[in-house]
Amino acid sequence: MLIVAGSASSKLAERVAKQLKCELTKPELRRFPDGELYARIPADVEGEDVAIIQSTCYPPNQNFMELFLLLDAVRDIGAKKVTAIVPYFAYARQDKRFKEGEAVSLQTVVKLIESVGTDKVYTVDMHAHRIGDIQKIFKIPAQNLTAAPLLAKYLTDNYQLEDPVIIGPDEEAERWAKGAGEFLDADWDYMIKKRLGPEEVEIKPRKLEVEGRDAMVIDDIISTGGTMVEAIKILKKHGARKIYAACIHAVLAGDALKKVRKAGAEDIFATDTIERNISKVSVAPLIADAIH
Repeated sequence: MLIVAGSASSKLAERVAKQLKCELTKPELRRFPDGELYARIPADVEGEDVAIIQSTCYPPNQNFMELFLLLDAVRDIGAKKVTAIVPYFAYARQDKRFKEGEAVSLQTVVKLIESVGTDKVYTVDMHAHRIGDIQKIFKIPAQNLTAAPLLAKYLTDNYQLEDPVIIGPDEEAERWAKGAGEFLDADWDYMIKKRLGPEEVEIKPRKLEVEGRDAMVIDDIISTGGTMVEAIKILKKHGARKIYAACIHAVLAGDALKKVRKAGAEDIFATDTIERNISKVSVAPLIADAIH
């Protein structure tokens, strides 16, 4: 197998190639004066199984276009099998038509991935709550991997915890709280969230018993940080001892990281689906195991 490292996931691609003990190539990429992207695969891929690893984090349109060009190029120059590994999958939240006339953006990018000859797709914790199984939106084989247990493992490997509890900051985060909690054989729960605006949320506790206990708040994405901040405040109010903030995808719009730290998080950590300075947990073993 040959791994092609997209520019948004270069470090992760190196780690996956190392795990699989296979060849890695980095495409030649540059921009023309008018902003168009130039992409070239500097490797012989004829007859090879090729996996392209490219997150579609900010700027999503640019990173998606790079992914489309790389997928199409390796297919066109003779790859036997083409796999798209999209650790962070942008546009996943636009999975339905909320108002008349809206584009269903997730549906559009899925069609584009399929149209360039992709044989299989892997994602990591795609934000597709209303869909559930991502195979419902792909006509080609697709698998959504979960990194929640990896975050739980990082927590226990690096901290001496007092009677830990895992908390999802809202109902949508229940799956990650459950996954991490079951991995640790620890209690887990989630809160009730009401969104008041794009950057304003109201979170109410369920029946929480966190007094004197260490808590990890886990979500798939930290974007503006508002949801995580409110969850931390509630846990502090209920007497949690130490609070750790964890997410799969560190989008971190604006001053999100600063806000979460200020709220009182003991540590903030994420995976390398988006390569940030808090990306302390690699999903490379998860991806390598899936495509092995």
